[in-house]
Amino acid sequence: MPVTTPLFLSLLLQVGPAPSTSPVTAVPEELYEQRRMNRARERAEVTLEDVDPVQACIDRADADPEAARFEARERFDRALGLDRAIAGHCLGIALSGLGRWDEAAEAFGRAKDIVPDDHAYYRVRLGAATAAARLAAGQPQAALAELSALDPADDPRLATVIALDRSRAFVAIGREAEAETALAAAREADPDSAEAWLLSATLARRLDKLAEAQAHIERAAILRPGDAEIGLEAGVIAALAGRDDAALRSWQSVVDNAPGSPAAETAAAYLAQLRGE
Repeated sequence: MPVTTPLFLSLLLQVGPAPSTSPVTAVPEELYEQRRMNRARERAEVTLEDVDPVQACIDRADADPEAARFEARERFDRALGLDRAIAGHCLGIALSGLGRWDEAAEAFGRAKDIVPDDHAYYRVRLGAATAAARLAAGQPQAALAELSALDPADDPRLATVIALDRSRAFVAIGREAEAETALAAAREADPDSAEAWLLSATLARRLDKLAEAQAHIERAAILRPGDAEIGLEAGVIAALAGRDDAALRSWQSVVDNAPGSPAAETAAAYLAQLRGE
């Protein structure tokens, strides 16, 4: 999970006081200031790609997670303040790439605790990463405890991430009604989240609410057309509703559009079962 643009823009825009001399042109004061701010933003956005250490860590972990882990550990041991938090974030990413989820959760958690008070948003992002690693490690109760302490403020995307992981944790411990509530919160926070609609469809189908599941999966398909996981779920919902032709079409589209994927392999097995092969 990379550090978000708002965090780095806030750092890069700390350019110090404005010059004491006035411009020699007859540009109004407020327009001059606006132009200065626009130029500062443009410089920040251009620089962002070069200075984002978390994105660099993600790229490094994709290529060689063990090397990324070693480098991040070294940086973490010698850095201070925000730089140390970022190094811990990178360490968590590298450990995630290695499938060492317990250690990744610990790394994200340590990084979160180090974040300076004036970067509260980044602390929430790291809390969400900690919870996600706890979920991957099979610790839904610990994930819920972490998520319950996070306040996404007015960020709808972060609110959606938190709500979705809350729903996953609730499902894992058999609290389906609370999972439904969390998914409703995710859809409200971001009505354009295909993931929220897909998970809502899956849960509704498991609870035998097939009409509700159908409405949810249709919305997911509109938002993310051609997605293999959505097509797979759409076929399952159709089959349970007795609409075999629709199920066959959905699963065949998954096989055709995502050959070799796990979803396509599952769809092929469903097709064979439905056809009696």
